[in-house]
Amino acid sequence: MSELFQFNDPSLESQWRALILFGKNSATYKFAFGQALLNLIEKETTTVSLNQIAPLYVESILEHLKTNDKQGNSSSSVFLNACRDFNRDIINYDQLINLTIKHGFNNVVDAFQNVNGGSVPNRFYEKDYSGASKNIVITDHLLRLKESIQFKNLENEVQARWNLVETAWNLDLNPNLLEVKIDHDLNTLFLENDFMRRKDITSSRASLNGYQKGKCFYSFQDISIVSGSDNLCAVDHFFPHMHKVSLNENGANVNGIWNLVLADKLVNLDKSAKVPDIKYLERLYKRNEFYIASRHPLGETIINQTGKSAPARRAFLQKQYDLALNLSIHRWKPIIELEPLF
Repeated sequence: MSELFQFNDPSLESQWRALILFGKNSATYKFAFGQALLNLIEKETTTVSLNQIAPLYVESILEHLKTNDKQGNSSSSVFLNACRDFNRDIINYDQLINLTIKHGFNNVVDAFQNVNGGSVPNRFYEKDYSGASKNIVITDHLLRLKESIQFKNLENEVQARWNLVETAWNLDLNPNLLEVKIDHDLNTLFLENDFMRRKDITSSRASLNGYQKGKCFYSFQDISIVSGSDNLCAVDHFFPHMHKVSLNENGANVNGIWNLVLADKLVNLDKSAKVPDIKYLERLYKRNEFYIASRHPLGETIINQTGKSAPARRAFLQKQYDLALNLSIHRWKPIIELEPLF
C-alpha cells in the first residue's frame, strides 16, 4: 500500500511520509529519529556525528516517556531504561548521552529509510561509520524538504503518529475495542469507552494530514495544519453532518474517522452540506485503506466502523453514498481541482 501511496506522487514529501506513516510499529525510535532529522534540516547541517545528534534524538523520547512509559514491544531496552533512569534522576545527562550513543541508534539508523523491505528512492542520509567518529551524512534530498510548502506540517504529523501508536500500546486495548473519536470543538482525537475515562490523544488535523499528502481532499491544493496560518484547513464530513440521523439509522456514524477529511477552508465553505461527486468516493476508500495498511490505530477504528474486509468496506461506502443521494439532489465538485495524487 505504501507503493500505491507514492504511485502518482514520487515527491520527497511523499517519500518522507511513507517512512513515517507506513512500516512496522515495533518501537517509537523512528519517530524520535525523524524529528531529530527535521531539526537538522532547520540547522542546514550536512554531516553530523552520533554525539551531535544524540541530544536531539533523546530529547523527545524523554518527554514522551513522562506520559506514556511503553515506547516499544520489546520487554527490555538498555536505551529506554537509561532514559527512564534520567527522568528519575538516577543518572546524569552525560551518562544518558553516552548510553544513547552506545545503544540508542543500534537499529534505527539502518531501518529508518526502509519501507516494505526496500529503501526509499531518494535517501535522506547516508551512514559513515568508517572513521573514528560515527557520522550521518545528510543528503540534498533531506535539505530540500525545507523548500516545500509542506515542511511546516511534517513535525506535527510525526508527533500525531507517535501519539496514536503509543496511546494504543499503553492502554493495551484489544484492536476490536479501539474506537478513536473526534472532538470537533477542540479539533482533537480522543479515546473513550465503557471502562475508561476520556483520554485526549492528538490533533485531528495532524493525524489526517499525512495520509492526504498535505493536500485538500477535494481540490488537491496545499493546506496547512499549523494554527494561525492563513490556509488553515477545515475538518470536513465527506457525507454531510446534516445527514447524521438518517445515516446513523442505517448503521453509519458520520462522525467516524472514515468520514472525516481535510479540506481547504474556501472549498469547504462551497461544499457546505452537499454530497460530493461519485468519483470522490473512490478517493475516500483509498484514503481509508492507507490507514489500514499502515497498521495505524485509526485503521483499527476504520475497520470497526466500516467492515473487516476490503469488499465489505467498499460496499459500506457505496451504501452510504446511495442513502446520501436520496437526501440531496445535487452532486458537488470543487471549482478548482488540481491533478489528484491518490
